[in-house]
Amino acid sequence: MELHNIPYKVSHRAVKYPRLEFKTGELLIVLPLGHEPDIVLDKYKNWIIKKFDFIKECLENTKNKKLVTRSEEEFRKLIHSLAKESSKELGVELNHIYFRKMRTKWASLSSKKNLTVNRLMKHLPEYLIRYVIFHEIVHIIEKRHNEKFWKIISHKFKSYQKMEREMFIYWFLIFKDLSDMTIKLER
Repeated sequence: MELHNIPYKVSHRAVKYPRLEFKTGELLIVLPLGHEPDIVLDKYKNWIIKKFDFIKECLENTKNKKLVTRSEEEFRKLIHSLAKESSKELGVELNHIYFRKMRTKWASLSSKKNLTVNRLMKHLPEYLIRYVIFHEIVHIIEKRHNEKFWKIISHKFKSYQKMEREMFIYWFLIFKDLSDMTIKLER
């Protein structure tokens, strides 16, 4: 596959180094002011093609998935319940849980042991929510996604790679549905 088949946008910013982002399925090339994308595109061609193919596959798999409908109250209760369960199982304490809409991740854990949950996660099946909450609480024990981290994850989720892949599929499904809703609202 040639790169000219892959659509991309360029954003010039006050950054020191160029970077590539595929956060919503579209390639964004962030460049220092005055730089052109050609060198970056050439250097990372194989990575871009591999990532683009992965995203295409995920988008294709969204056709087989449905978003869950649950109220905000049901979602919050579920999160609190799963966080309590995971914290107890791992023998750690969580400080506080926050809910907000996030653009690039399902959840995050701060150094102060505060869990921030993406409100869009309420549309995921419960087994994926369970995985995300456990994943984040494991970060209390191990901050980085290293061998120790994945070993802890694999004790509870043997096929965590499959779960990680599904998280991408649902990410694209949610953003596809959101953009479809925006288009309908604009008409």
